[in-house]
Amino acid sequence: MSAGELARSAGGAEVATVVALTREGEGIVRDGRAVFIPGALPGERVRFERVRRRRRHDHGRLLAVLESAPARVTPRCAHFGVCGGCALQHLAPEAQLALKELELRETLERVAHLKCRQWLAPIRGPAWAYRRRARLGVKYVQKKGKVVVGFRERMAPYVADVSRCEVLAAPVGEWPAPLAELIGALDIRLKVPQIEVAVADDGVALVFRVLAAPSPADLGRLRQFAAAHGARIFLQPAGPQSLEARAGPSEPLHYGLPQFGVTLEFAPTDFVQINGEVNRALVGRAVELLEPTPASSILDLYCGLGNFSLALARSAGRVVGVEGEAALVERARHNSRRNGLGNAEFHVADLSRPIDPQTSWVRETYTHVVLDPPRLGAREVLGTVARLGPQRLVYISCHPGSLARDLGALVHEHGFTLEAAGVVDMFAHTAHVESIALLSGPG
Repeated sequence: MSAGELARSAGGAEVATVVALTREGEGIVRDGRAVFIPGALPGERVRFERVRRRRRHDHGRLLAVLESAPARVTPRCAHFGVCGGCALQHLAPEAQLALKELELRETLERVAHLKCRQWLAPIRGPAWAYRRRARLGVKYVQKKGKVVVGFRERMAPYVADVSRCEVLAAPVGEWPAPLAELIGALDIRLKVPQIEVAVADDGVALVFRVLAAPSPADLGRLRQFAAAHGARIFLQPAGPQSLEARAGPSEPLHYGLPQFGVTLEFAPTDFVQINGEVNRALVGRAVELLEPTPASSILDLYCGLGNFSLALARSAGRVVGVEGEAALVERARHNSRRNGLGNAEFHVADLSRPIDPQTSWVRETYTHVVLDPPRLGAREVLGTVARLGPQRLVYISCHPGSLARDLGALVHEHGFTLEAAGVVDMFAHTAHVESIALLSGPG
């Protein structure tokens, strides 16, 4: 049967050959109208049933794999297919990387009409026990008389009932069941919708989102859990500024970039890259591509708490970081001081809006630029970056579509050249594609 052909079988099921994956890791079959099927891989002949219709495509449920793809493997996690934390555990890691690189290449060519001069080797790290940041849902299921803790279910709004997680960093991967037991014993068990996890080099923080004040007995139970598991427990009754330390060590969290002799302090709710080992390699790759010297003046936009800025400051003459969140800028300044880096400075600016050309840091001269924007990309700052005329620009992206749009503008409208690009496997076993690109300036 050729790709895309459908054969109606008994019971309303259909048989098809999978031709591609969606950006969420679902198999795609086509017969005029596409069907997205979780668990199906390209090249496989599958039996499925349609379970939901959308305006442009249908959703299907995989019933059987009739002919398997060579790269299909047995998922490690017992909850795979129900839990929405992973989408590709059934695909060998090398094949996952190949698909992500293919998506990056095709997106650059289709959206930006670009081909880069060099494809960089993928940046990869551990495929298991790698997630040092996560938001876990919490739900007291009255019918079962129990609490469940985990990621959301795939294709459903419910919290997955998991006993352990194979991708959460140690030791938190072993904690879903103990956390569920803890919350089930609290008086406010119905008022805890989420736990935010932060795993540092020197400890673990758990931030309990609470919609009601815990009782004294609850606080005692939290302290007991913290002592038994070596955790730092925080309560968050409102926004991030309402964070309250309640149990465990009081010292700040840290992660290191040892190749640069840098240690960064961060709060449990701060943004840090999900995969610590991949982040270290990514920072190293960015520094390598930029080739800073003592004569370099580097602008780091969307700098966060200084992840790239401080590493670059070890070899550059001057680094200026800019970030929209004031708390992160204060953290970056603190990190600069504690690492003895007097050549790094940080500013607060809303980078989602056009930048006033009279802003002090914009009026400086820069030889290099780093862009590490959120998912929506860096559209609003591209004109400013182009006017600065850097020799080299590194763009770290968490979305191929916005990356392609922005690189297209830099190349076709502002005269930059795309020199190199490559994928960054920050989220193994998901369809999430992160990447890094190097551009040379028009001068």
